[in-house]
Amino acid sequence: MIRARLAELQLAVMLLTRAPAGRLPEPAPAIAAAAWAFPLAGLVPGLLGAAVLASGLPVMLAAGLALAAQMAVTGALHEDGLADVADGFWGGRTRDRRLEIMRDSRIGSYGTLALIVAAGLRWQAMALAGPVALILAAVASRVAPVALMATLPPARSDGMGHAARAVTAGPLALAALIGLGPLILCGQVPAVAVAAAVVIALALIARRKIGGQTGDVLGAGQQLAEIALLIALI
Repeated sequence: MIRARLAELQLAVMLLTRAPAGRLPEPAPAIAAAAWAFPLAGLVPGLLGAAVLASGLPVMLAAGLALAAQMAVTGALHEDGLADVADGFWGGRTRDRRLEIMRDSRIGSYGTLALIVAAGLRWQAMALAGPVALILAAVASRVAPVALMATLPPARSDGMGHAARAVTAGPLALAALIGLGPLILCGQVPAVAVAAAVVIALALIARRKIGGQTGDVLGAGQQLAEIALLIALI
């Protein structure tokens, strides 16, 4: 049992970050089974960003470097999803065209603007919120992809969204306990409510635009949840 849980944690770190995580044992766990560990994987960018933010540099410079460090350690995975969602959802007129745009490696004006606005908000919010809030938000925001996987059907027959389908109540509940528990214990229920409202709005839009979730939608959910949490914590 413990070995299986460690393998699931290892898979979560490998999926969500570029941190060295070794080789997975055989047979490798399913993504849906490892979803509970997504918030724990958020400790990697959270702790790294907090260390940079607490480095003693001028706060705005430190926040910018913390943001860059987080992007580097995650490979900008979630940012890429946000840009693809913005381009696809508002650049295509039909479901198939939206999915086609989201798979295109090129970035359009909607995606560019989404990245600029998101990065600017995170930079300013990190500077104002501080290192502890940065860690809490990094961990809690990784609950969003798990919730989206558990509540939305896959919009494609392939890709990460399809591979991560069928997340059950158990992994979702454990992810929520790990990711949201610290915020609730700190009395930050309103911040959790704000982030939940943002993710629910994304889920409703994704259902209407493409009929479910994809890996890009999961990444966008993480980004929007993190921004909402940081702003609410301020």
